[in-house]
Amino acid sequence: MSTLAIATAREVFDLLRDDLVAIEQELGRDAASSVSTITEIAEYLREGGGKRIRPSLLLLASHMLGFSGPNAIRLGAVVEMVHTATLVHDDIIDGADTRRGRPSANTTWGNEKCVLAGDWLYMQAFKVALEEKNLKVLDLLIGLTQQMVEGELLQIQKLGKAVSEAEYYDLIFRKTACLFSTSMRLGAVLAGATDQQEASVGVYGRAVGLAFQIVDDVLDLTATEEVLGKPVASDLREGKATLAVIHSFDHGTAAERQAIQRVLDDRSFENVSRQQIKDILIRNGSVTYAMSVADRYAEQSRQALKSMPDSDFKRALLWVPDFVVAREK
Repeated sequence: MSTLAIATAREVFDLLRDDLVAIEQELGRDAASSVSTITEIAEYLREGGGKRIRPSLLLLASHMLGFSGPNAIRLGAVVEMVHTATLVHDDIIDGADTRRGRPSANTTWGNEKCVLAGDWLYMQAFKVALEEKNLKVLDLLIGLTQQMVEGELLQIQKLGKAVSEAEYYDLIFRKTACLFSTSMRLGAVLAGATDQQEASVGVYGRAVGLAFQIVDDVLDLTATEEVLGKPVASDLREGKATLAVIHSFDHGTAAERQAIQRVLDDRSFENVSRQQIKDILIRNGSVTYAMSVADRYAEQSRQALKSMPDSDFKRALLWVPDFVVAREK
């Protein structure tokens, strides 16, 4: 590939094509269980698409630091399985009907079976990771899983409350950015990187993950249902205050704060409409503010790679924050 700056998702995909195909094959093998229901649910989830961002980050980190091989494929599948397990549990907790434009697994198989399938996926991820025979890998994955579960519990505790910005960043680190950061660090561990290099790519992953979730939360408020593949403003209807909403709560009038709190209390838009909330966010410049924070994290992620040797893989990683901030769903 040329040394021109990588500017499109297609070029990044070309860079990783063979690896990503191998990860899909690995995921197919890992989804097989002697219990047919688990295999059916795991296959349904795998076929649901997704951008495979987390395995891609692991691959790019390992390649940038000079490593390639079946170990990266295995661990790429592991981080995707962990991610998928969290989505299954999230949908059950949130009572979600749709995921990526399709019925969520729990609407087809029911909550009981899906809770257990999510648990099975977690354990399968650890079983595959165990093949590495690397305690550092297991330590990272255990820490990650604990953070993610703690994030879900914290979010449930804070439902219906207008949390502070600091609480919001802590929540989205645990729920999303921790997995981005761990994916990068696992790539570094495979490559036998120095502690400093592992820390740098971890900072990159954290910052990209925070930007990703902030944009995700903004899109939940501003995109159309067709684009999202789920109802608009579902976060707020579920009692979750995200960054733009927090900003309007902190900077709006008493009446605006009251309107936001009413939706959080009601868990519906019966008394305050989605459009009224949108108008409040626009008046306070809250969406613009949230996107500016996402931009700041995107820049922070690029800065984290300054000391890394130049390569197509580094250029791909430098492009990822732009993709994250500019995406439409």
